[in-house]
Amino acid sequence: MSLGTSVVEKVITPAGEHQISQPLKFDRSKALQQKSHVLIPGGAHTYAKGDDQYPELAPGFIVRGEGCHVWDVDGNEFIEYGMGLRSVTLGHAYKPVVEAAYRQMGLGINFTRPSTLEVECAEKLVNLIDSAEMVKFAKNGSDVTTAAVKLARAYTGRDIVAICGDHAFFSVDDWFIGSTAMSAGIPQAIRDLTVKFSYNDLDSVKTLFANYPDQIACLIMEAATAQEPVNNFLREVQKLCHEHGALFILDEIITGFRWHLGGAQKYYGVTPDLSAFGKAMGNGFAISALVGRREVMEIGGLQHDKERVFLLSTTFGAESHSLAAALETIRIYEQENVIEHLYRQGQRLMKGVNEVISEYGLEDYFQVIGNPSNLIYVTRDQQQERSQPFRTLFLQETIKRGLLMPSLVVSYSHTDQDIDHTIQGIGEALYVYKKALEEGVDKYLVGRSVKPVFRKYN
Repeated sequence: MSLGTSVVEKVITPAGEHQISQPLKFDRSKALQQKSHVLIPGGAHTYAKGDDQYPELAPGFIVRGEGCHVWDVDGNEFIEYGMGLRSVTLGHAYKPVVEAAYRQMGLGINFTRPSTLEVECAEKLVNLIDSAEMVKFAKNGSDVTTAAVKLARAYTGRDIVAICGDHAFFSVDDWFIGSTAMSAGIPQAIRDLTVKFSYNDLDSVKTLFANYPDQIACLIMEAATAQEPVNNFLREVQKLCHEHGALFILDEIITGFRWHLGGAQKYYGVTPDLSAFGKAMGNGFAISALVGRREVMEIGGLQHDKERVFLLSTTFGAESHSLAAALETIRIYEQENVIEHLYRQGQRLMKGVNEVISEYGLEDYFQVIGNPSNLIYVTRDQQQERSQPFRTLFLQETIKRGLLMPSLVVSYSHTDQDIDHTIQGIGEALYVYKKALEEGVDKYLVGRSVKPVFRKYN
């Protein structure tokens, strides 16, 4: 495995012999980045892939992936732990999924009437997801979360949407973005229609319903992120929603097909009115789904005499090759215990990294948190405050060692060898991290720090 760079120095630490390596070469990436910013606002089409999210010594463009390994435009190889922003659960270029999509592409991918695959894939989701009685396909998570909000407003006749303020992202659309620091271009009237509550804080939910009586159309949240629900929080929130005439919506774009094949709702034993699925559903192919109760979903259909709702009407929402990829992905989940593998490898990674953290005494400065199938890390400075410069340093040092890890998200393709190599690389990076805590991060960081996506100014 030719990962990382040539060794120029070896250092003996409490955790053993560590390698200090020269930076990788990113010449072609740097040249292409300059061109990309001339042609593309931000230089990328997804904020999380932007240059401001990575250190200066980082791959700018990926040209190939296989399993959990990727190669950049300069020929550098990395073990990846972002996995297509969590959309690639099986692995890059996973052959059975690619072949299923390819076979369908040979038959055509878009027609003037529905494909039979639309019914087949919808039926599969209805059988898998307890709360799904009807299904509507689209391409992105934002498509279906926004469709859920529109349905809720139409169904209840109300305007206000309650969102979990502790969860990072729900949609590119105004009803959510207007609630963030990047609200430029969104009318104040729309911003005022979104209100926030706190995760695991039932009183904050009660307060919203008290402050906006008979005005809240729906409450939308993820079932869990890095924090687990406590004190029966999900069911209690659902109960409050129904008591106050609001719909309870779960955003399962990330948790779906990672926590459980039936979604996090199955894992935690809660039944939402509407749910949004995507990402891991098609192993990187563009597909998402809104699912939910027939009574609510049907108002976006033809079998009723109520006012019509323009729910989802997308030219590419049900492209047949993406549906074929989704069906094959789900078949593999069902037959090969994929989710169990994600948990096992995530636990192996967490255990190994925590041992390194303990050896270095970094428990207060670097943590691995979250569900084993969806781990993230937290970087802290000398005052134990969350730190973007230290996050940048960690990214910089892991990239040097052949690891591309904006998160610690594993896939079905991460082997024991990949995990063990990763633990070693993280150990070497944390050795530098520890020295930066003692001597100052600026001494070790090359260039500027990364920044949060949601900020008012560049």
